[in-house]
Amino acid sequence: MLTHLSGQLKKRSMQYRSLTFEEIETLEKNSCWAEDWNRVEVSEDGFQAKFFHRVMFYGDIRLGCCQKNVEITKDFFKHSGINDATLRNVTVGNDCLIEKVGNYINNYTIGDDCLISNISVMETTEGASYGEGNLISVLNEVGDGNVILFHDLNSQFAAFMVKHFNDKDLKNAIRRLVSEEIARTNPERGTIGNNVKIVNTKEITNTVIQDDCEISGASRLSDCTILSSENASVYIGTGVICENSIISDGSSIVNSVKMQDCFVGEACQIANGFTASQSVFFANSFMANGEACAAFCGPFCASHHKSSLLIGGMFSFYNAGSGTNFSNHAYKMGPMHWGILERGTKTASGSYLLMPATIGTFSVCFGKLMHHPNTTALPFSYLIAEADKMFLVPGRNITTVGLYRDIRKWPKRDMRPQQSQKSIVNFDWLSPFSVGEILRGKKILENLRQASGDNVSSYNYHEYVINASSLRKGIKYYDIALRIYMGAVLKRAHKRGFFGKPETETGTGRWDDLSGLLLPVSEEQRLIDDIKNGSLETIQEVIDRFCEINDNYRVYQWAWTYRLILEYYGITEITDEDDARIKNDYIEARRAWIAEIRKDAEKEYEMGDVDREVFESFVNSLDHEIDFEN
Repeated sequence: MLTHLSGQLKKRSMQYRSLTFEEIETLEKNSCWAEDWNRVEVSEDGFQAKFFHRVMFYGDIRLGCCQKNVEITKDFFKHSGINDATLRNVTVGNDCLIEKVGNYINNYTIGDDCLISNISVMETTEGASYGEGNLISVLNEVGDGNVILFHDLNSQFAAFMVKHFNDKDLKNAIRRLVSEEIARTNPERGTIGNNVKIVNTKEITNTVIQDDCEISGASRLSDCTILSSENASVYIGTGVICENSIISDGSSIVNSVKMQDCFVGEACQIANGFTASQSVFFANSFMANGEACAAFCGPFCASHHKSSLLIGGMFSFYNAGSGTNFSNHAYKMGPMHWGILERGTKTASGSYLLMPATIGTFSVCFGKLMHHPNTTALPFSYLIAEADKMFLVPGRNITTVGLYRDIRKWPKRDMRPQQSQKSIVNFDWLSPFSVGEILRGKKILENLRQASGDNVSSYNYHEYVINASSLRKGIKYYDIALRIYMGAVLKRAHKRGFFGKPETETGTGRWDDLSGLLLPVSEEQRLIDDIKNGSLETIQEVIDRFCEINDNYRVYQWAWTYRLILEYYGITEITDEDDARIKNDYIEARRAWIAEIRKDAEKEYEMGDVDREVFESFVNSLDHEIDFEN
């Protein structure tokens, strides 16, 4: 929380003195000049005037020692010092090399061991905010601002702000807490941390750059905060223009990215001409070539293709196929429509979705989907548009190779160091949230079947056609998922020692997914109440509450699942016989699930372009699934 101030505090603790007559004489011999030498102070230890050449000093200047060499590139070192630069009201730390400043550095505090070379201008102007407190509008492109950017923002907090935007008392309370936090932590002027490298860069204005950041060839950074650190450094590359934005630990922004009014979370990669405005990206998201506008990209979102546009949507664990497009404009009242693609959704190449729309968790969208679909009650489905018809294949994605690979790759691809994980990411694909949707979906399919009978070729669900065979398989797949889930949670309950009736009622109701955090709606409401009544007095306390809820996830999950087991099996308590039955159902369901995935892999292999080694490696991994049964 205090990282913004650490550099300044360090500089204040350093002891300075005035220049000696001999040092001034040496500086002047080296073509240095000062508006007033009395306003130039230097470190009491290790300052050497001989390492300063052609430097002009204006205003109040403080200079550190120059005792070390600085590595310019691999195996190429130059001695620290300042050459060919104009400084005004600048503090420079120890052992920095600053050279080839085309215009000037004005109103900046620079840390230790920095390399700043071949830049045009670096300046702090009056009223600088460093991107902190910037109010942006996600989802509704032309709506009032619903997300406040600040250094401790995470995916949960941002999703929480968006979801409860219409609660004015909550909105005002959050904005007050954020404003207090920013006022407490923002520095008086722009700061550069320790071990920062800035080379071949044109303009840096009103920007805070923390430790171990590297900026190489950027065009402009204006009103930004870069939250780099030793364990999770940030890299800003060639041609990047970044305005009114915050970049978090471990991220990279490279190759002519243009970004305005955005937040980039931990370990994100934004690359190759991607353009973004009024958007947020969290935890390991990858964006390249395309465009985002008013987009909420939660953890593990990916868009690789030049023709893809993410606009007016909320996503997490999402993959955009090439040519994916969302229409947020009905050409009547403006581009104000928006939608939600719940966790794990994919859009195939050429997909189009007419907003408003809500797509259930882990679904796949094909073609041009009109009529504002809402499939939250039918998760894991395929949505397919063919000419003027739209088909729905419920539960199909449960048994695909794609889902199997996804749920295993995401934990492995979390590139965030342990100490740089602001956003909470719960990787459970079967959870009270998704299984709650499965329960509703299974009930809908059973009701459709009962209403129309078995002697029909298809069923209608809103604007969608469900083929009879797809409906029967959907019920089967949903039941497989339910049994896998109940058995897995019961097995975990045994290990954790809270087998038996839950000790809490918390979690027994509906659940929500706050962009990676799975939580009971009752806990979300408790958080709302505590912010509004002042029980939570700081931003850190709100963030700690999110962490506390996540820490109790297994306890709350057991409370919800215990009730599900009783209802599913029609029992009043779980006896040893019930336990054995649930375990047996779990094993049978897992084997049926793996068999379906194997068939899906074989079908893809038979297409002829999958290497046999790749196919056999995948099948071998399926053979090891039996290891999870006990």
